[in-house]
Amino acid sequence: MTRRLGVYPGSFNPPTIVHLAIAEAARDQRGLDRVDLTVSRVALGKELGVGPTFDDRIAVLEASVADIDGLEVVVTDHQLLADIAQGYDVVVMGADKWAQVLDPAFYGQSEEARDLAVEALLMLDLAIAPRPPFSIPAGAALNIGPEMIAVSSTGARQGRLEWMTASARAFDDATGAWSTPDP
Repeated sequence: MTRRLGVYPGSFNPPTIVHLAIAEAARDQRGLDRVDLTVSRVALGKELGVGPTFDDRIAVLEASVADIDGLEVVVTDHQLLADIAQGYDVVVMGADKWAQVLDPAFYGQSEEARDLAVEALLMLDLAIAPRPPFSIPAGAALNIGPEMIAVSSTGARQGRLEWMTASARAFDDATGAWSTPDP
């Protein structure tokens, strides 16, 4: 029997309750055996040095998904979603990430490179969490609760600690990794 696999690329800095809700919705709504929450060693378009070390972030993410069936953590050297998604059946993301996929700035301002990446992604099943005002392709929407739409890692870093996963909150309580600004 062929296993259906999904990939959910992100920085998960910190992992939030919406990250888990999106991953579980993709697993359930797209009939996936597993969703890999995949973190690039060097995230494209992300500020360096925000929050804990890479290894600590991976450990917190692994702890966040440890008790959830069908969710795993994977580390990659790839940066572009089209590269990260190779070998998967479904690519999972938020609508804000889809907007970035469409932005030529992430491809060295090359519309041709962007179009090739988008074409590769459209060959897969897309599972995209809505987030107004961003639009998404028809048929790609995941059904997540409306209370989840505003939840973000940025908001968690700005004080909405209840948006962090329990493991992220525990790590933050112990270290101040996300809630204590750098001196």
